[in-house]
Amino acid sequence: MKFSEFKYERPDFEAFKAQLKVMIEEVKNATSSEEQIIKIKNAHRYINEMYTSSDLATIRHSINTKDEFYEGESEYWDEYMPLYIEQLQELEKVLLHSPYRKELEEAFSKQYFDIMENSEKTFSNAILQEMQEENKLVTEYNKLIASAAIEFEGGTYNLSGMRPFMIAKDRETRRHASEACYKFFEENEERFDTLFDKLVKVRDQKAKKLGFKNYVEYGYHMMNRTDYNQDMVKTFRKQVLEEIVPVANKLYEKQAKRLGLAKLSYYDIDFVFETGNATPQGDAHFILENGKKMYSELSPETKEFFEFMTTNELLDLETKPGKQAGGYCTLISSYKAPFIFSNFNGTSGDVDVLTHEAGHAFQVYNSRWIDVPGLFFPTYESCEIHSMSMEFITWPWMENFFGKDVDKYKYEHLSSAVKFIPYGVVVDEFQHIIYENPEMTPDERKAVWRKLEKQYLPHKDYTGCDILDRGTWWFKQGHIFASPFYYIDYTLAQICALQFWKKMNEDRTKGWEDYLKICKVGGTMSFLQIVELGGLISPFADGCVKSVIGDIESYLMAIDDSKL
Repeated sequence: MKFSEFKYERPDFEAFKAQLKVMIEEVKNATSSEEQIIKIKNAHRYINEMYTSSDLATIRHSINTKDEFYEGESEYWDEYMPLYIEQLQELEKVLLHSPYRKELEEAFSKQYFDIMENSEKTFSNAILQEMQEENKLVTEYNKLIASAAIEFEGGTYNLSGMRPFMIAKDRETRRHASEACYKFFEENEERFDTLFDKLVKVRDQKAKKLGFKNYVEYGYHMMNRTDYNQDMVKTFRKQVLEEIVPVANKLYEKQAKRLGLAKLSYYDIDFVFETGNATPQGDAHFILENGKKMYSELSPETKEFFEFMTTNELLDLETKPGKQAGGYCTLISSYKAPFIFSNFNGTSGDVDVLTHEAGHAFQVYNSRWIDVPGLFFPTYESCEIHSMSMEFITWPWMENFFGKDVDKYKYEHLSSAVKFIPYGVVVDEFQHIIYENPEMTPDERKAVWRKLEKQYLPHKDYTGCDILDRGTWWFKQGHIFASPFYYIDYTLAQICALQFWKKMNEDRTKGWEDYLKICKVGGTMSFLQIVELGGLISPFADGCVKSVIGDIESYLMAIDDSKL
């Protein structure tokens, strides 16, 4: 069945509530573990139907935020999803206190129960109003970002559409495009500040209502970090500062020299080569056709997966007016169908999307044996291992996309992975500080951001751009508004993905076997269990970063980048 044929129907909340109540009673009254497991599976199927409706509404609204019907459905789910979650928690309470818990953990995984325990701690009907307000504020942020209509060189573009101009070969074009782009943020600075201030306050209130010290403590439970804590993350950030920041600085110095500049300006950072960044040698159709070829040759598993995706039209790739910014992968659970959403814009990022989001989709496709709501994907930092690693696993096919620029693409792809990690750490530490000090003013928050940039990203030079020099780069980082604390996950996963880069160079067969293993367990294992299953070193272990950064630095520094 094609995506366009997937039927959307808004559930009747009261009917859902009544039916689930009946199912919960059946679970509660089961007289054996076998009977209870059957009743739980029935409830899971019913819950998945509700999530399918929610996911379809979300996807179709993000494809066209101007569609009035799905805008209305999006508003419905913003308001009602907390009420549905409240009902689901009633089932979770029964499972957590089941006399057959040991057998249930064997049937559904211990991780499922650890996640439910976190859910019990982080959700209560006492915070329903705050959850609804938070959802509305996030939707308002997404609409504000999507509303960007930037006039430039005779055309009108959204933020994604401005990207090609911002990495143009001509430096003046880059500068003017960047100025036009950041003018949007300057004109809406007060709106971004107000939105975020409201989000910080409502999240802090939510956490304290439930007895947490602050939203940081709440956030770790909400993110289901079942086997690591704030101190371990702080240790990882220290490794990044000591081991990766110096290597990243060398890469920026090489870039400036390569471009013939004394110093990089903020509008030069994403322009990597004087000869122009590597770009795909064709349009969206070209990329998709080469994607089919790549996945058909990579392995039998990827061939089957990608044929399923393309045959059923489960990819919406091209940017268009009114389309939500960014990219994501989700699962439409009742159909067992992954869906990939992105905004192609003619840059190398289009190929990265096809490998990154396909990594997510491939994992969840391999985890379709799971019927437990919430366990199709693992926790976020584990999810990103699959996506980021797929970017490197597909390197042998990059020539099909980039032709003679393939070496340039690989150099920049690996360099950007290294350079990204300090940025990801800034996002994480910023959120720790902000939510530990919720009464900060907007100006104080911006000062925190700028201070962290100077520590981890000393190459940033915002001369001539006051709005960024005041510390507002994070306005465009949607995760900070919509998914608090979901960012260190990318950096932890990147270190794991770089280990896969090393594995695939040393023994491709073993590397693929390890990757396939971690794609098949879905969310039934915790982050550190998945790391161990994949034969990886924990990012929190002493020497983890050092174990891989040396190989990467040697690879990159051995390349004569002036010839790329």
